[in-house]
Amino acid sequence: MRNSRAFRRIIYLLLLATVIASQTAIFWYFWDHYYSSGMMQEFFRKGHMVLLFVYALMFTIFSNVYGAFKLGSLQYSNLVFSQLLALLFTNFIIYLQISLLSMKMVNPAPIIGMCFDNVLCCLVWCGLAMGIYKWMYPPKDILLIYSDRDPDNLVNKIETRKDKYIIKDSIHCDEDSEKLQKAIKSHQAVLLCDIPSAKRNKIVKDCYLYDKRAYITPKLSDIIITGAGQNTLFDSPLLVTKVKGLKWEQDFVKRIVDIIIALILCPPTILVTILVAIGNLIWDRGPIFYTQPRLTKDGKVFKILKFRSMKVDSEKDGARLAAKNDNRITKVGKVLRATHLDELPQVFNILVGQMSVVGPRPERPEIAAEYEEEIPEFRFRLKVKAGLTGYAQVYGKYNTTPYDKLKLDMYYIQHYKMWMDIQLILMTFKIMFMKDNTEGVDENQKTASIHEKEKNHKD
Repeated sequence: MRNSRAFRRIIYLLLLATVIASQTAIFWYFWDHYYSSGMMQEFFRKGHMVLLFVYALMFTIFSNVYGAFKLGSLQYSNLVFSQLLALLFTNFIIYLQISLLSMKMVNPAPIIGMCFDNVLCCLVWCGLAMGIYKWMYPPKDILLIYSDRDPDNLVNKIETRKDKYIIKDSIHCDEDSEKLQKAIKSHQAVLLCDIPSAKRNKIVKDCYLYDKRAYITPKLSDIIITGAGQNTLFDSPLLVTKVKGLKWEQDFVKRIVDIIIALILCPPTILVTILVAIGNLIWDRGPIFYTQPRLTKDGKVFKILKFRSMKVDSEKDGARLAAKNDNRITKVGKVLRATHLDELPQVFNILVGQMSVVGPRPERPEIAAEYEEEIPEFRFRLKVKAGLTGYAQVYGKYNTTPYDKLKLDMYYIQHYKMWMDIQLILMTFKIMFMKDNTEGVDENQKTASIHEKEKNHKD
């Protein structure tokens, strides 16, 4: 019974319904005991039900945005953190709503007390749900199929999630077809690591035939195709790939949203600037800001504005990425980089139209030139404006390889929707407090500008 897909799906949905119902019940208790009697007009049965529905809906939406329902995808601490963020935003909005209904700012103490019950419920549910999920979905027995390109980077990532995947065996894609098929049949799933397209397509079809799940590292052409539209003018279906960035109406709406968000961020930017100035006065006595040439849409160069997080003249020996435990980073800089607040002054770049709130990371011209020598497609990122945050910034890490960051940026460009921008902005609050997203590169880590040769990335 545990192996039944329908059974596992039902249990999964019941787990989600349980946490939504539990958190909503907690809200109902505090609403009924502390707030409902203080309304300007008496609430009747339908009014109570509407408010409960609104709370459940907001909690569900924020949980989906922050991935708080991604059992199996997130580890326990990340799952708890995601759900707490969802509860924080939900409770804040419901407090404002209750205040509007009361025609006054109501006492926040009950909401604060409710948060403690929310946290306890969250901790219990996450532990219970993950235990049930692991029972239903034991680690998959995976076969690694590789080519002449080094699969170690991907294998190391897979091995960090042994609760999900265990690579039991590996085989080269050049082995004869019968041997490959036999290996595929003897495992639960297959991991394809950067295999030439013709051989990959044959293996994917075999996996489909034998009902085996296939995990595939996409090529850039795959990402471009997944964002293609469909043409049904003929009896032969056609896929139409986009050859430009955003449509003019998307660009217009995006610019309006950029201006609004940048204006909202101006007051906190000024406050952080004062705190940084005090910190620099105490520990460093260097300048607060620094500017640096960066690339934005169509390869235009602009001067990015950031809080200085490194010592003065830290790059006198040449440009290089920050490493783990880099001694060039100042005491104030460590805090700024850990919370991504060193990027905050870029709101002024956004206001003047050089950047967008969401977009690819603005790269330095000299580093971009190095990447393009080995990854010519790296310039594809310049079809949209550079961003303060973005798909690669949220779902990647500081030490993610340039080629993988390029894939993430291309996915954003090919699948752009305004809702995606909103989701990425909300997700930015989450990654601000996640250490691995700001972790520097290892001394021996491969980067495109040093080790990864063009053969590793060609389609």
